[in-house]
Amino acid sequence: MNSEAKTAYVKEPPALLTVSPSPHIRHGDTTRSIMRDVLIALTPALVWGVICFGLRALAVVIISVASAVIFEYGFEKLLHRHVTTGDLSAAVTGLLLGLNLPASVPYWMPVVGAFFAIVVVKQLFGGIGKNFLNPALAARVFLFAWPGEMTTFTEPFKRLSVFLSQSDITATATPLASLKNGELPSESWVDLIFGKCGGTIGEISAVLLLVGGCYLLIRRVISWHIPVSYISTVLLLALIFPKNEDVLAFAFSEVLSGGLILAAFFMATDYATSPVTPKGRIIFGVGCGLITVFIRYFGGYPEGVSFSILIMNTLVFYIDKLTRPRVFGTGGAKHG
Repeated sequence: MNSEAKTAYVKEPPALLTVSPSPHIRHGDTTRSIMRDVLIALTPALVWGVICFGLRALAVVIISVASAVIFEYGFEKLLHRHVTTGDLSAAVTGLLLGLNLPASVPYWMPVVGAFFAIVVVKQLFGGIGKNFLNPALAARVFLFAWPGEMTTFTEPFKRLSVFLSQSDITATATPLASLKNGELPSESWVDLIFGKCGGTIGEISAVLLLVGGCYLLIRRVISWHIPVSYISTVLLLALIFPKNEDVLAFAFSEVLSGGLILAAFFMATDYATSPVTPKGRIIFGVGCGLITVFIRYFGGYPEGVSFSILIMNTLVFYIDKLTRPRVFGTGGAKHG
């Protein structure tokens, strides 16, 4: 080896190796990219909610998102943790919470809800991926401590101004209230599909929620197992045990009303609080459907979606344990 070649060989740095335990799987998805897709998928439902209920709906959602991000940043700074607001998970939690609130709620409610979701449900358990309950749904259920505000729904297209007082808000019945009494809602199927009915800001337009859900499926952010098994279970039970003589209309109204589609695609599929195996996800979805119908039929509150998902969240550990694949070479005959 001549001197020039020897010098070049010495100066060339050795290749760096990254050593890690198996399995060696790399993927382009990040938490930020996944959360960005969820935000995109929820945008059509948000826009329709603002069209139906006015700028107050937008203000409620903005306050909810901003509060969630601020609480996450502040809590992590206070405890000298790595700040994770850049991964957009807090923004998604705030958006989901805002979409699950009536447009008429006082502005302090999304702030309280965001604090409960981010600090109590998420951060006190270690942060993203370590919470065992869905933060947005847990916050929504917590806010039912103020039932009057949480069950006051405004009529669509009677848009609320940003600074409207609570005394100026006129309540209207939701389709679920009619179904609870065994009556078909006054709204037509077209109204239920496109969102011309009362409800929370983000739950009313079934077709826009389905568009967002399909976007997540195409992007492979979620799988079909939970949404399909959840919605199918509710539909099947409503067909088998109808509360109205018009069985088909009643069953489809049960599916299109309330927060079922919003929850099935955007909250029941939360990575941290849902099973990891396909079989487990189907069990999870069926369980959510059973509990939802049970609460809708026999509970004091006409909607059971939030409660059903939270109950099933607590069972995810056992579902995963039951459905996890058996490791090859284990579980066989005993060795002496």
